[in-house]
Amino acid sequence: MDAHVVIGDSYNLELRHAVLVYGDQHRAFATLHEVATQEEGAPQLGPARPLTPAFLRELAQGLGSQVAPEILPANVLARTPEMIVWWNQAACLPMFFGAAAEEANKLNGGIFPHPPLVFKVRDGELLVRALERNVRPESTTQLMNAPYWNVGGDARVCLGTARAPKDASVASISAWQDSFHRSSFTHALGAVRLTTHPGGFVGLWRSLAGKKRFPSRYLADARESLRDFVTRER
Repeated sequence: MDAHVVIGDSYNLELRHAVLVYGDQHRAFATLHEVATQEEGAPQLGPARPLTPAFLRELAQGLGSQVAPEILPANVLARTPEMIVWWNQAACLPMFFGAAAEEANKLNGGIFPHPPLVFKVRDGELLVRALERNVRPESTTQLMNAPYWNVGGDARVCLGTARAPKDASVASISAWQDSFHRSSFTHALGAVRLTTHPGGFVGLWRSLAGKKRFPSRYLADARESLRDFVTRER
């Protein structure tokens, strides 16, 4: 079997270690082996020894999975090398609409009250849910659908042509939020109940023009807890 790896620069690399993973349907474990190259034939594996935290840290760093030390602000809820989750308090912010619907276009650029929101960035994707209460959520807090076009039932956001960051760091939080709030809300994304307002999406935001507070009674239940939102991969 031939393996080809593109790393962007020229390096002289040699095979040094091999990790063998054993398992069945219920459990798994791994062993580390030194590799002895030979003039002829395939490399030979040395005796098995247990994996150490130091080796795993070195491996993670080499794979680019190391998280640089960061001071986490109070609004960050979870952080891993691949993901960051945070929440924002309710706020009054402008909204932009690029829909074909004339009634939505009439609202373009206005200032509206927004509910408290929970954002998640993972693998370059932005997801968003809403909160009923304007307090930091706990793991068991039940989340609500974010009441916006361009947001699917799974909370994924279609940012369209909006510019978004490429990483999931604390420093990128503001840029991710700007990508969301400054994008144009153009269309419903799939079969999702965005709001319980009798006038639907347009009726909701038309009723909120000039108001100071988002009424939580118009939020639709996402049937997902914060823990589920944080831990699901897709």
